[in-house]
Amino acid sequence: MQIRFTKMQGAGNDFVVLDETQGRLGLSTAQYRFLADRHFGVGADQILTVRPSPGDGIDFEYVIHNADGGEVEQCGNGARCFARFVHDKGLTGRDTIRVQTKSGVIAPRLTADGRVTVDMGRPEFDPAKVPFDPAGLTPVDQGSGRKWPLSLDGQAQAAPIFVAVASMGNPHAVQLVDNVDTAPVAQTGPLIEHHVRFPQRVNAGYLQVVDRSHVRLRVFERGVGETLACGTGACAAVASGIRLGLLDAEVQVETRGGVLTIAWSGQAADSVFMTGPATTVFEGQIDIPDTLL
Repeated sequence: MQIRFTKMQGAGNDFVVLDETQGRLGLSTAQYRFLADRHFGVGADQILTVRPSPGDGIDFEYVIHNADGGEVEQCGNGARCFARFVHDKGLTGRDTIRVQTKSGVIAPRLTADGRVTVDMGRPEFDPAKVPFDPAGLTPVDQGSGRKWPLSLDGQAQAAPIFVAVASMGNPHAVQLVDNVDTAPVAQTGPLIEHHVRFPQRVNAGYLQVVDRSHVRLRVFERGVGETLACGTGACAAVASGIRLGLLDAEVQVETRGGVLTIAWSGQAADSVFMTGPATTVFEGQIDIPDTLL
């Protein structure tokens, strides 16, 4: 089967974007995995699919598959690329659209400076809704937030790490580190992702606070590994930092792929807003084998 695709990136988080507004491609998990493969396919952190509106008041449906082929609930950097794609392809003339994801409705908006702002919805900190199993754990209260002790299997260190847990439509565990450059992302990221206390696995964030309006962040993404940037990870990290009393309401998040601006009032009923770049890299077509393992 031959399909057309667009390669895009947002702060170095890269995507293959597929247009299914005229019909479903019917790709399997293995075929999504093939597209994401950097040796045999196109190469991407996630595959983003544009589908027609599923209902009144919604412009498009936004479907996300990770590099391992599994479907996930949300992708913030991808949402910006999604908005740029549908606008540039003439699928909409609106600067602001309403998009249905697996975890709810988001509203990306193209800004005058060429970046995209996304209303990412309200952060969720209730462990049961992340989901996170806190049974038997004693949290450390800080500000209006909490840090939970997490013991990592296979680590020589006896002391647990402490994580703030949050959901931005997908689960995140954020830990504070002195320096993201020396943080053991490759070593502990997989252990956190697959930790038994996260029944749906988790994205592991490593947050360095530079000052109240500037942080540095690395994220080991569920089903992908470390990426150059993670939009929902930036939102979860900043929201957690605000609740812990460490950050102001607007923060510049420095990732390895670029800078994202995250804003949140700190009020439970208010949405987190993320602003950042969304760029088309190239377009092409590829033959996907009908049978893949």
